[in-house]
Amino acid sequence: MELLSVIIPSLLPTVSPPMCALCHFRRLRSHNSFATISLFRFIKMGIDINHKHDRKVRRTEPKSQDVYLRLLVKLYRFLARRTNSKFNKIILKRLFMSKIHRPPISLARIVRFMKKPNRENCVAVIVGTITDDARIFEVPKLTVCALRVTEKARARILKNGGEIITFDQLALRSPTGSRTVLMQGPRNARESVKHFGLAPGVPHSHTKPYVRSKGRKFERARGRRRSCGYKK
Repeated sequence: MELLSVIIPSLLPTVSPPMCALCHFRRLRSHNSFATISLFRFIKMGIDINHKHDRKVRRTEPKSQDVYLRLLVKLYRFLARRTNSKFNKIILKRLFMSKIHRPPISLARIVRFMKKPNRENCVAVIVGTITDDARIFEVPKLTVCALRVTEKARARILKNGGEIITFDQLALRSPTGSRTVLMQGPRNARESVKHFGLAPGVPHSHTKPYVRSKGRKFERARGRRRSCGYKK
Protein backbone atom coordinates (compact mmCIF):
# COMPACT_ATOMS: atom_id res chain seq x y z
CA MET A 1 0.00 0.00 0.00
CA GLU A 2 2.87 2.41 0.70
CA LEU A 3 4.23 1.79 -2.81
CA LEU A 4 0.81 2.50 -4.33
CA SER A 5 0.42 5.69 -2.30
CA VAL A 6 3.72 6.95 -3.77
CA ILE A 7 3.23 5.85 -7.41
CA ILE A 8 -0.45 6.41 -8.08
CA PRO A 9 -0.75 10.12 -7.22
CA SER A 10 2.06 10.87 -9.68
CA LEU A 11 0.11 9.16 -12.49
CA LEU A 12 -3.19 11.00 -11.91
CA PRO A 13 -4.10 14.67 -11.77
CA THR A 14 -4.77 16.21 -8.39
CA VAL A 15 -8.28 15.37 -7.20
CA SER A 16 -10.20 17.71 -4.98
CA PRO A 17 -11.22 16.70 -2.38
CA PRO A 18 -8.20 14.32 -2.05
CA MET A 19 -9.03 10.62 -2.38
CA CYS A 20 -7.18 7.66 -0.90
CA ALA A 21 -4.64 5.76 -2.99
CA LEU A 22 -6.88 2.69 -3.14
CA CYS A 23 -9.67 4.73 -4.70
CA HIS A 24 -7.24 6.03 -7.34
CA PHE A 25 -6.15 2.48 -8.04
CA ARG A 26 -9.75 1.29 -8.47
CA ARG A 27 -10.46 4.17 -10.82
CA LEU A 28 -7.38 3.31 -12.86
CA ARG A 29 -8.51 -0.30 -13.16
CA SER A 30 -11.83 0.82 -14.61
CA HIS A 31 -10.04 2.59 -17.50
CA ASN A 32 -8.00 0.66 -20.01
CA SER A 33 -5.22 3.23 -20.16
CA PHE A 34 -1.50 3.10 -20.72
CA ALA A 35 -0.95 4.28 -17.14
CA THR A 36 -2.79 1.20 -15.86
CA ILE A 37 -0.61 -1.18 -17.91
CA SER A 38 2.63 0.50 -16.86
CA LEU A 39 1.47 0.47 -13.23
CA PHE A 40 0.75 -3.27 -13.34
CA ARG A 41 4.15 -3.90 -14.92
CA PHE A 42 5.81 -1.97 -12.12
CA ILE A 43 3.87 -3.73 -9.35
CA LYS A 44 4.54 -7.23 -10.73
CA MET A 45 8.29 -6.74 -10.40
CA GLY A 46 9.61 -8.80 -7.50
CA ILE A 47 6.50 -10.92 -6.95
CA ASP A 48 8.09 -14.19 -8.08
CA ILE A 49 10.91 -14.88 -5.62
CA ASN A 50 13.44 -17.60 -6.33
CA HIS A 51 13.34 -20.00 -3.37
CA LYS A 52 16.07 -22.28 -4.75
CA HIS A 53 18.62 -21.37 -2.07
CA ASP A 54 16.29 -21.01 0.91
CA ARG A 55 17.11 -24.39 2.45
CA LYS A 56 19.38 -24.41 5.50
CA VAL A 57 22.33 -26.62 4.55
CA ARG A 58 22.98 -27.66 8.14
CA ARG A 59 21.08 -29.75 10.62
CA THR A 60 18.75 -27.94 12.96
CA GLU A 61 17.61 -31.11 14.71
CA PRO A 62 18.77 -34.74 14.88
CA LYS A 63 17.58 -37.22 12.27
CA SER A 64 17.13 -39.84 14.96
CA GLN A 65 13.74 -40.27 16.60
CA ASP A 66 15.34 -41.43 19.86
CA VAL A 67 13.31 -39.72 22.58
CA TYR A 68 16.25 -39.61 25.01
CA LEU A 69 18.47 -37.89 22.45
CA ARG A 70 15.71 -35.40 21.68
CA LEU A 71 15.32 -34.64 25.38
CA LEU A 72 19.03 -33.81 25.52
CA VAL A 73 18.60 -31.58 22.46
CA LYS A 74 15.74 -29.79 24.19
CA LEU A 75 17.88 -29.28 27.31
CA TYR A 76 20.98 -28.01 25.50
CA ARG A 77 18.96 -25.82 23.15
CA PHE A 78 17.68 -24.06 26.26
CA LEU A 79 21.18 -23.83 27.78
CA ALA A 80 22.73 -22.55 24.54
CA ARG A 81 20.10 -19.82 24.33
CA ARG A 82 20.06 -18.72 27.97
CA THR A 83 23.70 -19.09 29.04
CA ASN A 84 25.32 -17.73 25.85
CA SER A 85 28.08 -20.31 26.39
CA LYS A 86 30.10 -21.54 23.41
CA PHE A 87 30.46 -24.94 25.10
CA ASN A 88 26.69 -25.50 25.11
CA LYS A 89 26.40 -24.41 21.47
CA ILE A 90 29.05 -26.94 20.44
CA ILE A 91 27.34 -29.72 22.41
CA LEU A 92 24.01 -28.88 20.77
CA LYS A 93 25.57 -28.88 17.29
CA ARG A 94 27.26 -32.25 17.89
CA LEU A 95 24.03 -33.79 19.17
CA PHE A 96 22.57 -33.10 15.70
CA MET A 97 25.40 -34.83 13.85
CA SER A 98 25.33 -38.17 12.08
CA LYS A 99 27.33 -41.11 13.40
CA ILE A 100 30.22 -40.64 10.95
CA HIS A 101 30.76 -37.19 12.46
CA ARG A 102 30.56 -38.60 16.00
CA PRO A 103 33.35 -41.21 15.79
CA PRO A 104 34.16 -43.38 18.83
CA ILE A 105 37.10 -42.41 21.00
CA SER A 106 39.34 -44.90 22.78
CA LEU A 107 40.34 -44.88 26.43
CA ALA A 108 43.98 -44.39 25.39
CA ARG A 109 43.19 -41.11 23.63
CA ILE A 110 41.14 -39.86 26.59
CA VAL A 111 43.97 -40.68 29.00
CA ARG A 112 46.48 -38.92 26.73
CA PHE A 113 44.35 -35.76 26.53
CA MET A 114 43.63 -35.69 30.26
CA LYS A 115 47.33 -36.00 31.17
CA LYS A 116 48.02 -32.53 29.76
CA PRO A 117 48.76 -29.81 32.34
CA ASN A 118 45.97 -28.02 34.25
CA ARG A 119 43.43 -30.75 33.54
CA GLU A 120 43.23 -32.31 36.99
CA ASN A 121 39.68 -32.69 38.33
CA CYS A 122 38.22 -31.84 34.91
CA VAL A 123 35.43 -33.75 33.20
CA ALA A 124 36.17 -35.33 29.81
CA VAL A 125 33.14 -34.64 27.58
CA ILE A 126 32.55 -36.79 24.48
CA VAL A 127 29.45 -36.47 22.29
CA GLY A 128 29.76 -40.06 21.11
CA THR A 129 30.99 -43.46 22.27
CA ILE A 130 33.91 -44.39 24.52
CA THR A 131 35.57 -47.70 23.63
CA ASP A 132 38.12 -49.85 25.43
CA ASP A 133 41.78 -49.94 24.38
CA ALA A 134 43.84 -52.99 25.29
CA ARG A 135 47.11 -51.15 24.55
CA ILE A 136 47.01 -49.32 27.88
CA PHE A 137 47.39 -51.32 31.08
CA GLU A 138 46.66 -48.66 33.70
CA VAL A 139 43.66 -46.34 33.52
CA PRO A 140 43.89 -43.34 35.89
CA LYS A 141 40.95 -42.02 37.85
CA LEU A 142 38.72 -40.26 35.32
CA THR A 143 35.40 -38.44 35.26
CA VAL A 144 33.84 -38.80 31.83
CA CYS A 145 30.58 -37.73 30.23
CA ALA A 146 29.50 -39.48 27.03
CA LEU A 147 26.44 -40.58 25.11
CA ARG A 148 27.51 -44.21 25.35
CA VAL A 149 30.30 -46.24 26.98
CA THR A 150 31.07 -49.82 25.96
CA GLU A 151 30.87 -52.54 28.59
CA LYS A 152 34.63 -53.15 28.94
CA ALA A 153 35.49 -49.45 28.96
CA ARG A 154 32.84 -48.82 31.63
CA ALA A 155 34.22 -51.63 33.81
CA ARG A 156 37.80 -50.33 33.57
CA ILE A 157 36.85 -46.72 34.39
CA LEU A 158 34.75 -47.71 37.42
CA LYS A 159 37.32 -50.25 38.64
CA ASN A 160 39.96 -47.52 38.95
CA GLY A 161 37.72 -45.20 40.97
CA GLY A 162 36.46 -43.17 38.02
CA GLU A 163 33.00 -41.77 37.39
CA ILE A 164 30.70 -41.87 34.35
CA ILE A 165 27.99 -39.22 34.14
CA THR A 166 25.30 -38.40 31.59
CA PHE A 167 24.73 -35.11 29.80
CA ASP A 168 21.77 -34.12 31.97
CA GLN A 169 23.97 -34.64 35.05
CA LEU A 170 26.68 -32.55 33.39
CA ALA A 171 24.16 -29.75 32.79
CA LEU A 172 23.44 -29.63 36.54
CA ARG A 173 27.11 -29.89 37.50
CA SER A 174 28.54 -27.48 34.93
CA PRO A 175 25.83 -25.52 33.06
CA THR A 176 28.37 -23.31 31.24
CA GLY A 177 31.04 -25.96 30.60
CA SER A 178 33.53 -24.84 33.23
CA ARG A 179 36.20 -27.37 34.26
CA THR A 180 35.46 -29.58 31.25
CA VAL A 181 37.60 -30.88 28.39
CA LEU A 182 35.67 -31.34 25.15
CA MET A 183 37.16 -34.02 22.89
CA GLN A 184 36.22 -36.28 19.99
CA GLY A 185 37.54 -39.27 18.09
CA PRO A 186 39.34 -39.09 14.72
CA ARG A 187 36.78 -38.32 12.01
CA ASN A 188 39.01 -39.38 9.11
CA ALA A 189 40.01 -42.79 10.45
CA ARG A 190 37.28 -44.61 8.52
CA GLU A 191 38.24 -47.03 5.76
CA SER A 192 36.12 -45.14 3.22
CA VAL A 193 38.09 -41.89 3.79
CA LYS A 194 41.25 -43.59 2.45
CA HIS A 195 39.63 -43.63 -1.01
CA PHE A 196 38.96 -39.86 -1.05
CA GLY A 197 41.34 -37.31 -2.58
CA LEU A 198 43.46 -37.21 -5.74
CA ALA A 199 42.91 -40.02 -8.21
CA PRO A 200 45.10 -43.08 -7.54
CA GLY A 201 48.17 -43.03 -9.78
CA VAL A 202 48.50 -39.28 -10.31
CA PRO A 203 51.58 -37.53 -8.86
CA HIS A 204 51.59 -36.96 -5.08
CA SER A 205 48.47 -39.08 -4.64
CA HIS A 206 48.20 -41.39 -1.65
CA THR A 207 44.60 -42.33 -2.33
CA LYS A 208 43.69 -45.97 -1.96
CA PRO A 209 42.26 -47.40 -5.22
CA TYR A 210 39.05 -49.38 -5.44
CA VAL A 211 40.12 -52.85 -6.64
CA ARG A 212 38.35 -56.19 -6.90
CA SER A 213 41.35 -58.10 -5.62
CA LYS A 214 44.96 -57.68 -4.48
CA GLY A 215 46.26 -60.32 -6.87
CA ARG A 216 49.03 -60.26 -9.48
CA LYS A 217 46.88 -58.78 -12.24
CA PHE A 218 45.31 -55.92 -10.27
CA GLU A 219 46.95 -52.49 -9.90
CA ARG A 220 50.30 -54.02 -10.91
CA ALA A 221 51.00 -52.43 -14.30
CA ARG A 222 53.03 -49.31 -15.24
CA GLY A 223 55.00 -47.94 -12.31
CA ARG A 224 54.58 -51.10 -10.27
CA ARG A 225 56.89 -53.52 -12.13
CA ARG A 226 60.03 -53.34 -14.28
CA SER A 227 58.46 -54.92 -17.35
CA CYS A 228 55.87 -52.16 -17.63
CA GLY A 229 57.65 -48.83 -18.01
CA TYR A 230 59.30 -48.38 -14.61
CA LYS A 231 59.02 -49.36 -10.98
CA LYS A 232 58.90 -46.88 -8.11
